[in-house]
Amino acid sequence: MRPLTLDVIHDEHHALAAMLRSLLMLLTHARRAGTAPDFGVLRAMLFYVDEFPERLHHTKESTLLFPRLRQRVPELSGVLDRLDQEHARGEAAIRALEHALLAYEVMGDTTRRDAFEAAAERYVGFYLDHMRIEETDVLPAATRHFTPADWDELDAAFAANRDPLTGHEPDDAYRPLFQKILMQAPAPIGLGPAQ
Repeated sequence: MRPLTLDVIHDEHHALAAMLRSLLMLLTHARRAGTAPDFGVLRAMLFYVDEFPERLHHTKESTLLFPRLRQRVPELSGVLDRLDQEHARGEAAIRALEHALLAYEVMGDTTRRDAFEAAAERYVGFYLDHMRIEETDVLPAATRHFTPADWDELDAAFAANRDPLTGHEPDDAYRPLFQKILMQAPAPIGLGPAQ
């Protein structure tokens, strides 16, 4: 039977990738239309990235999955070190992107728009590559080397807090955030206007 941990990680990666691609689609559509993007939905999307993938998803990987994998597969330490460093820089990276969005929204000039769009493209590219490495290097190694007892412990921890964008009910405090994203963001993450 496939460990729940693997499904949680895959589902959360897919949800995050969809969110990031939707963010870029919003920017592309607004640029083509010659308008400003919907700043409210962009802020909600970046807040989601900060609240869930950055704070919960990465924490589970860095504190639970990676240390166990370092013990079982020492030759993977270099890759795990890189991923841990990227996790550690994640909070600063999302803050910088949020700041660039605020600068664009408040200042409204072409230079700020270009800077935000370039920063968003770099961030999305970085994040997609980060998840690709986890999917191609880390998870297959865990599948080969973890015991059923390892998976039982990880499954319990990874099941404790699941991303609402993977089909799980959000906490009441987050319900308005997910409602906003669902109703205003474009597919593949939401039901908003076609881009």
